[in-house]
Amino acid sequence: MKTKKTFISIFTLCIALLLTACSTKEAPEASDTKLDDLYQQENQLFADHDDEWNKVFGMMNKNTADPSGNYADYLADTIESNKTSFTDDELKILADDIETIRKIEEQIAEIEIGNTASDNSDPKNDSKDESPFKNFSGQDFDGNSVDGSLFSENAVTVVNFWFTGCKPCVAELSKLNELNDTLQSMGGEVIGINTETFDGNEAAIKEAAAILESQKAEYRNLSVNSASDAGKYASGIMAFPTTILVDRNGNIVGDPVLGGIDNQDNYDALMDQIQSVIDADSANK
Repeated sequence: MKTKKTFISIFTLCIALLLTACSTKEAPEASDTKLDDLYQQENQLFADHDDEWNKVFGMMNKNTADPSGNYADYLADTIESNKTSFTDDELKILADDIETIRKIEEQIAEIEIGNTASDNSDPKNDSKDESPFKNFSGQDFDGNSVDGSLFSENAVTVVNFWFTGCKPCVAELSKLNELNDTLQSMGGEVIGINTETFDGNEAAIKEAAAILESQKAEYRNLSVNSASDAGKYASGIMAFPTTILVDRNGNIVGDPVLGGIDNQDNYDALMDQIQSVIDADSANK
């Protein structure tokens, strides 16, 4: 499972600020490259021990996530809460990986704080609290361009974030396809964003498309630019799969659903939110 940017603790922020104050300011391109490298290191850990981590990700609960906490701590707490579900060997592997993740996340925090400081000093940066889908652009897997009309033409758009090596992600693809068929008659649509296909990565798109075909999933999947607002949002997701709702104005609405919608509780919760968004859309017409 691919997981990304941390929710940084106050302690980590303080350390990162001290380090940043003493470091040479990097160009945005250089810092983005470093972030990509760090994310790849993190992803490689999950890929190397995918069986162990897929168990962890399947146990994640959005109600236990602390936005002010450290991602490594969040992982460790999830494992500790479900300790009896793992063998001693699995616990050892996960503990070692978490310590490596903790070090990676500290580096990520330092770079992101530097980027934030740079953004805040730019007088043109006045997009406070704006949805990452307001100025959306991307491409589907056939290379067709997609823009914000994707959202404006739908009463609700279900956006599912996944990646190819995530078993729970793949397991829900057929259910997402069924949901898309249902939503078509309700004025909505399901789209997928595979976070390994950022920046038009052709090899990753080919692999993701093959998996979608094997699961008979025909709804649109998109590749976005990693430096775009949508790409940055996707990079900040803590657990996969994650599903969100976007209204026709490009606003994220409701609560994210963590975990596959092949789980009936998740599916029911998502459908309740979808109906609420559609009802609100109808009332505003």
